[in-house]
Amino acid sequence: MSSSAAAVYAELRLADERDVPHIRRLIHQMAEFEHLTELFSATESLLSSTLFPTPPPPPFLSFTVLILELSPTPLPPSADAGFPISRRIDLAAPLDDPEADAFASPRGGGKVVAGFVLCFPNYSTFLAKPGLYVEDIFVRAAWRRKGLGKMMLSAVAAQAARMGMGRVEWCVLDWNQNAINFYEGMGAEVMPQWRICRLAGAALEAYKGGDEKDGEESK
Repeated sequence: MSSSAAAVYAELRLADERDVPHIRRLIHQMAEFEHLTELFSATESLLSSTLFPTPPPPPFLSFTVLILELSPTPLPPSADAGFPISRRIDLAAPLDDPEADAFASPRGGGKVVAGFVLCFPNYSTFLAKPGLYVEDIFVRAAWRRKGLGKMMLSAVAAQAARMGMGRVEWCVLDWNQNAINFYEGMGAEVMPQWRICRLAGAALEAYKGGDEKDGEESK
């Protein structure tokens, strides 16, 4: 979508299986941005089966993907609570999106997919409350610094608050100071004293037999 107007119209909606090709492309772009393409192995088939099982669980009680779309024409007003959420985005100058055709919405209407956020429930024993963990939040390069990331993260936070949850959490790469500043500006506390621990690949498969790793003290 090439915008010659002074505004576009953003809509944040729940994803479904029709969105899987775009979700995969967005995840790959995010991996490129984070210099982590060597870790990327997601396929459309795996994304479909894990994110959109049959029957589908209720939103925000399992893996939930929200898709950010942009329209050149006004959208219906947002619901009082929930999704979709729509908003006018004013542009300082006309904007060209070179990937517009590749990211045309599966729902048509001249819309393009500009980003996504994926979250799922976790639990805080200290608070004795569930929360939401944001696994990924991403906006394509052409549409960054337009308030769209804030729109998506605010929507997740609002949903958690409506559901009576205790908190929303996510990770940020330590070199991404722009993102750190953005999150702190939204009121988030960045916690450098915590480290991510991960078992994956061969290290995880080594536990398949159920035995403890040799040389490790049992707890």
